[in-house]
Amino acid sequence: MKLWQKENTSTSELIEKFTVGRDKEFDILLAKYDVQGSIAHVTMLGEVGLMTKEESEIAVKALQEIAAEISNGRFAITNDVEDVHSQVEFLLTERIGDIGKKIHSGRSRNDQVAVDIKLYLRAEILSIKDEVKELFDLLIAQSEKYKEVLLPGYTHLQIAMPSSFGLWFGAYAESFIDDLEMLAAAYRITNKNPLGSGAGYGSSFPLNRKRTTELLNFETLNYNSVYAQMTRGKTEKVVAMGISCIAATLSKLSMDCCLYLNQNFGFISFPPELTTGSSIMPHKKNPDVFELIRAKCNRMQSLPNEITLLINNLPSGYHRDLQLTKEILFPAIEELKSCLQLSVLMLSNIQVKQDILTDEKYTYLFSVEAVNELVNKGTSFREAYKQVGERIEKGAFDFDTTKPLAHTHEGSINNLCNEEIAALMDKTLKQFDAIK
Repeated sequence: MKLWQKENTSTSELIEKFTVGRDKEFDILLAKYDVQGSIAHVTMLGEVGLMTKEESEIAVKALQEIAAEISNGRFAITNDVEDVHSQVEFLLTERIGDIGKKIHSGRSRNDQVAVDIKLYLRAEILSIKDEVKELFDLLIAQSEKYKEVLLPGYTHLQIAMPSSFGLWFGAYAESFIDDLEMLAAAYRITNKNPLGSGAGYGSSFPLNRKRTTELLNFETLNYNSVYAQMTRGKTEKVVAMGISCIAATLSKLSMDCCLYLNQNFGFISFPPELTTGSSIMPHKKNPDVFELIRAKCNRMQSLPNEITLLINNLPSGYHRDLQLTKEILFPAIEELKSCLQLSVLMLSNIQVKQDILTDEKYTYLFSVEAVNELVNKGTSFREAYKQVGERIEKGAFDFDTTKPLAHTHEGSINNLCNEEIAALMDKTLKQFDAIK
């Protein structure tokens, strides 16, 4: 029997299967947070007089026991129970009797699932932030380690100017800072309490919403009860935007690695155990990890659009459509964390080729250096550009690659600003700490 079911109503098996869908699968992820929300709600009910202090204490103790069972992997949603919210309440009523039937006072499943999702997303955002920081630290370390190793720079996939592995690693490190700025914005939007908004129209009970906000460590609350329900879908969308930004950086990094590992480039390599072979070509060492990261992250970049298409024509109020945000977003969170972890593994074991630019095919990379050299001797830029261009056209261009490069500091490509970038990351991370 469902919590909402009356004695003279029933739901056909086909309808139930269709409406529940994959919800139970994702509700397990919310179980911990459902209990957290219930503990806060029950504590508040005891304080405002909708439960006695003793009843509240009994319910909280029983809920804490259920929380421990969830942590120990001994919690499951049984086949005859609709969702995690029902399972928790049924367990509670089974253990403490009629007191368990009181905990839903002033609460709807609408605001209950809204607070569960916000608590879950808030925790996952912080977990993603930590994974990004680990990859960032590795990129900065690799940037320093390889700052003197030159690498061809490209525009239009044509050789352009000398770069370095230091700049390459550092570029992606700085990109993740901007991505975390987006994630921090998503965190701030997520970190608002919808509990107490009921079905979207408040409650006539004397609820203390500021108290549950405090107990659940939200920064603030969604004040308007109608808007509290409107945050369903919107919250998931802004989190998806943050995820998509990180995914975009990972996808580009993965594409670079696939390209640079190609024999026609040959800039990097990896230990054999981190690549895969071919069933018929014994020489193959394929970058399958980076190809899958690229594919998964490209797919993740569609998340905001998927959620937009799900919610963009919904009026205010709750709609069952919102249930599907879980199956769009929740698996993507786990995939993103996996991609970040695998990126750390791969880049920790990257092998960088030395002396790449000594190859004759990279001679024209130094044309800008030749122009700058003439300018530094007093030739106008336009005349210097013309002279070097004519030498290139005649096949007479030559440049001493052992000389210090004019466009770099003290003769090496080490103007990485890694200290400044690290300081900027620390400043960005403090945004998360500043949010209660």
